Amino acid sequence: MSTAIIVLGVLALIVVVLALWVVGIYNSLVALRNRFKNAFAQIDVQLKRRYDLIPNLVETAKGYLKHERETLEAVIKARNIAASAAEAVAANPANGAAVKNLMGAEAGLTGALSRLMVVSEQYPDLKANQNMMQLTEELTSTENKVAFARQAFNDSVMTYNTTREVFPNVIFAGMFGFQPAELFKIEDPTERNAPQVKFN
Repeated sequence: MSTAIIVLGVLALIVVVLALWVVGIYNSLVALRNRFKNAFAQIDVQLKRRYDLIPNLVETAKGYLKHERETLEAVIKARNIAASAAEAVAANPANGAAVKNLMGAEAGLTGALSRLMVVSEQYPDLKANQNMMQLTEELTSTENKVAFARQAFNDSVMTYNTTREVFPNVIFAGMFGFQPAELFKIEDPTERNAPQVKFN
């Protein structure tokens, strides 16, 4: 009888150790998922700042670019699409489809802003406008902050995905519903060129 109790005690200890080990895996995946969600929240703050600057930029340019209505409307439309996509990702940064949609919307916005900057180069009075210079400086600063926030997000996603995919975590990640996270990356190589927002 005492041998049976020892065997049962050892088995119970093994079960407890295994349960604690699984709990540790689960908790580390939760912590890493929360870390990349927080990292996206930092991107979201900078994107909102960017989206808030764009209407002011367009308003400032509107008086000078009377014949460039299409360009101005394209910027506002692209900004609205990107802002909507960012809201969807902010609601659930783990949604890979929403992140891909945001990447596409951001690419469209970057292209529209680039066209606005190219067109505005043709208007010397606009380039010299104090509001326009200040807005473009703020936009450039915000673009840099977005880039840093994207880097932090991608680092967090990489850590989460790596932890999720290593053995034996991959077994439990699937059981507990931890899906892979999507990197915030540039799909089209032409989009890698930063928009030119300086007027000099």
